Amino acid sequence: MRLSFLAWPALLLAGAAGAAGAAPVEVLVRTPAGSPLADAAVLVEPLAGTPARPRVRGHVAIEQRNREFIPWMTVVQTGTSVDFPNNDTVRHHVYSFSEPKRFEIKLYAGKPGQPIVFDKPGQVDIGCNIHDWMEAHVLVVDTPYFARTGADGRATVAGVPAGRYRLRPWHPLQKAAAAPEEIDVGDAPVRATLVLDARPREPRPRTEDPDRY
Repeated sequence: MRLSFLAWPALLLAGAAGAAGAAPVEVLVRTPAGSPLADAAVLVEPLAGTPARPRVRGHVAIEQRNREFIPWMTVVQTGTSVDFPNNDTVRHHVYSFSEPKRFEIKLYAGKPGQPIVFDKPGQVDIGCNIHDWMEAHVLVVDTPYFARTGADGRATVAGVPAGRYRLRPWHPLQKAAAAPEEIDVGDAPVRATLVLDARPREPRPRTEDPDRY
């Protein structure tokens, strides 16, 4: 991974919105070939001596729509509860065999009774036992400072307090973990480019009769 600080004139005014004693970390994630990498997590992890924001119990949703999980990739802090609403007209059977969070929500429609609490850090891969092409990925992290890149490969982690941090990217289809880099955050925006070798998302072919369930 190569880290470089760029002058992005179009973004200079964006950092002014940060609170006193805090600043945004604005990151571009690209592949070794130079293409922007979508659906990558950008993590800003406090180093020793840098206090983190108090943990707040979060809540997010990963819905099922048109026989797909939306969003395909989600980043959450440990302790976050996740709902899996089924907005399709067919039933789904959602599961994960990943070590940080093993769970199963058997055939259902609508909204399950209880959300799933992701209480351990790590990568959680999710599928549907009925529709093999459906997949989603959740990265559970301890840091409260994170963001996900858009189609342009850019992400902004807002309101990072002054201090020293470890900056690293992550992607569900990365070929290898990228070495982290250390950054200093003060009152001015930090702008960086991260290079991560990862395969782009390629939707799986639909191999089942969509009206079967």
